[in-house]
Amino acid sequence: MNRQELIEQIKEKQSFLCVGLDTDITKIPVHLLDEEDPIFAFNKAIIEATEDLCVAYKPNIAFYESYGVRGWHSLQKTWQAIPKSCFSIADAKRGDIGNTSNMYAQAFFDEAVSGMGFDSITIAPYMGKDSVTPFLDFEGKWAIVLALTSNSGSKDFQNFSNTDGKQLFEEVIDKVNTWGTVENLMYVVGATRGEAFLKIREHAPDHFLLVPGVGAQGGSLQDVCQYGMNKDCGLLVNSTRGIIYASSGKDFAERAREEAQKLQKEMELELIKAGVI
Repeated sequence: MNRQELIEQIKEKQSFLCVGLDTDITKIPVHLLDEEDPIFAFNKAIIEATEDLCVAYKPNIAFYESYGVRGWHSLQKTWQAIPKSCFSIADAKRGDIGNTSNMYAQAFFDEAVSGMGFDSITIAPYMGKDSVTPFLDFEGKWAIVLALTSNSGSKDFQNFSNTDGKQLFEEVIDKVNTWGTVENLMYVVGATRGEAFLKIREHAPDHFLLVPGVGAQGGSLQDVCQYGMNKDCGLLVNSTRGIIYASSGKDFAERAREEAQKLQKEMELELIKAGVI
């Protein structure tokens, strides 16, 4: 999916919601445990219940890798179940030397080889240019680079300032901007740091931002939109636990849809307010 197609989906669905598929077999409804593949059965029901309300899905790869071969099969089937009209994100946070990154890119981008062809992958840029550009070499694919996160340890490195007062996350964005374009680069910015979006937009005014942390993690959608939305929307706001674990009963998919719909309605208002739709 290219940038213009993503923007069109946002306008058509009046939503910039990304549903996280961090599927934990210990948290899914017990009646699904009788299924041949409980994780996929859960994901498929969530996708079918929400696909008209969101523009992206983001499986967290660790939740699949932890189950070995079975988990990898669940991930492949989950990717296949994501509608092609929705942007797909492999939340893998990869980053290694060039030849290794190329293999990671092949694993998540090259359907003919791996059975999966995600639109994008999250990247940890600590090892520099040669750990990121192999992902950008895949035509039509996106690298979503960690910039400013909201976890408790984020300030250990990300807010370190040089002698000019420039913080590390700012340097990361400025440097990574030279490796790609707004057509193949996005940044991860945590929603619990709303005012920080002003600084982010100084360095990445036109890039899309993937924003985790709204909902169960306490991030404010209104703050994110106030400080981070641009003329094209420029946001993919992720919600996971608040949607997929809205119920532990047989009504889990219906309750997930209800929660997704609440967010979509809020997003519609923000898009109208910003003049995007």
